[in-house]
Amino acid sequence: MDDTISFESLYKKDEYPAYVEPYVKPVQANSVPVKESYFARVAMEPSFIEKISGLGKKARLRSIEAAEDSFNYALQNYESAETKRNELIKENEIFLSSARAEYDEAKRLYLEEIASHNSSINDFKSSYFNIDKEGIEAYNTMVLERSNYSDIFPQTFDLIYLEESKELLVEYELPDVTAVPQNKEYKYTQSRDEIKGVPFKPKELNEIYSILVASIALRRLHELFEADQGGHLDSIVFNGVVSTVDLSTGLDIRPCIVTIQTRKEEFMKFDFARVDILACVKGLKAQLSPSVTELTPVKPIVDLVMYDERFVNERDMISTLDTRTNLLEMDPFDFEHLVCNLFSKIGLESKLTRSSRDGGVDVIAFDPRPVFGGKYVIQAKRYKNTVEVAAVRDLYGTMMNENASKGILVTTSTYGPDARSFAKDKPIELIDGRVLLHMLEEQGIYAKIQL
Repeated sequence: MDDTISFESLYKKDEYPAYVEPYVKPVQANSVPVKESYFARVAMEPSFIEKISGLGKKARLRSIEAAEDSFNYALQNYESAETKRNELIKENEIFLSSARAEYDEAKRLYLEEIASHNSSINDFKSSYFNIDKEGIEAYNTMVLERSNYSDIFPQTFDLIYLEESKELLVEYELPDVTAVPQNKEYKYTQSRDEIKGVPFKPKELNEIYSILVASIALRRLHELFEADQGGHLDSIVFNGVVSTVDLSTGLDIRPCIVTIQTRKEEFMKFDFARVDILACVKGLKAQLSPSVTELTPVKPIVDLVMYDERFVNERDMISTLDTRTNLLEMDPFDFEHLVCNLFSKIGLESKLTRSSRDGGVDVIAFDPRPVFGGKYVIQAKRYKNTVEVAAVRDLYGTMMNENASKGILVTTSTYGPDARSFAKDKPIELIDGRVLLHMLEEQGIYAKIQL
């Protein structure tokens, strides 16, 4: 199948049903009473005998009076029926008019929704082809979301587009090893009348899970490159991660177990109907965990967290320090820059966060070492008074929210006993003013902390 998204297929068309007038029971017309019919058998004029003798006059007058009464009664009934008939006609007209108005309003809202939707598609299409970062990221998100997978696959991911290098960075959530069946076969023992599963050997399970991980990586790369109708992707970095728990700390972790960087020009020449999955991944110089079942991590070629939108460019504060510099008199934001500079000096990849969107984090640092490394969250507090336990608790909560492996609190003052007690059995390091000055001195930087 072709994974390219047709923008035309995203537009909504006017498929609103035509108006069908609702059925109303017809109102039958009433017969108008005809006066002549009531007097057809009534002698209106006196007969010859009546003229001569007067006989029959009373009877004739009674007949005329009865006919008059019958006609008047019929006329009253007709007029009453006509009143009711006209009321029914009016009610039907109101009902039909209301039904039509409801239809017209519903259709108007429908057409407005279509127009709004189609306008957003126009903007989306324009954004994509005009090489807008958000448009390209939205398009590739849609490509990945449209792919069909079993329910056991997480189908969650993050991606970032780098406009300068035309490179897409993808961090993709992989299913854990439970996606592979535990048993490779089942055996029936007749004497005990039981069926027993025969589990995969660890080496077999590792190979099957490795093929699964590699297959997902190749499929996702192929989908993204094939769908690149704007020619925006020169290369893709794919990091496959698994969400799990570090049993030594109880913290949530997401080890990367496969990382691939490949160029579109090279990748799309492959004949995937004929490749060996693992050989193909190795041929791409991918890093695949040597023990995927144990989630042994590999170092991502490019780590998405290094492109966090909270990050800002740091200023070089270290070069401005001398023995006369009193850290307590520094601007609080300058102090954050100094802490970021310091951790960069000691070998961490440190990033300063935007003050209005830091989520309780001043600096995020990354230790690139594959076994001992990880993500650190750092808070810098230029305090005169003792740091209480509440600040350490806040740091611990931020650590878990950021899925960090360690938290570091740096202050110009000291820590109270409750703060140190709370931190002692957690991956938290408390750096007070004395230690901070020592760390700066180790880097050949001299300053002071003076009240």
